[in-house]
Amino acid sequence: MPTPDHPQQPGLAAELLRRMAADQHARGIREDSNHLPPDYERMRTLDADNAEALRRIIRECGGWPGHSLVGKEAAEGAWLIAQHSDLDLQLTCLDLLTRAVDQEEATREQLALLTDRVLMWQGKPQIYGTQYHLSHDGREYQLWDVVDPEHLDRRRASVGLGPHAEYDVIIRQMTANVAPTERTAEP
Repeated sequence: MPTPDHPQQPGLAAELLRRMAADQHARGIREDSNHLPPDYERMRTLDADNAEALRRIIRECGGWPGHSLVGKEAAEGAWLIAQHSDLDLQLTCLDLLTRAVDQEEATREQLALLTDRVLMWQGKPQIYGTQYHLSHDGREYQLWDVVDPEHLDRRRASVGLGPHAEYDVIIRQMTANVAPTERTAEP
């Protein structure tokens, strides 16, 4: 029986893991916790290639590549590709990810982050406070508008996210030494 540790499609899992590693490497994120400046040109190229690959994977799988199909880590890779893709693919993935969460094939945290990303790209306030944007003067990252900020931490807790104040510290540390040329900060 397939499990998150023994996926049905190990070859597909390996592809997603490889694509996730390349994604993070282009963004300057290293496994040893040392971060380097992002390679924005490489990010654009990889994001486009990964988005096409995820579209193909979704077609071939007939849905979201979830935990039992590719394992938890590779499913995280699929989610990361969706986070860094175009809005059309994100909307498709949001629908598929919602169903996958209902079937315990994806996490509520992943769904919350993708939900906020889609809302931001649509110019709407986010729900879980996960997305940041460059300030008008280009000097710092700011939290994208949030619906009902007084209850933000309650909503975050409901999907397994920690308090926003802790998340904000992490985002600010990650973006402190990065030339702000992107619209969002990525954890």
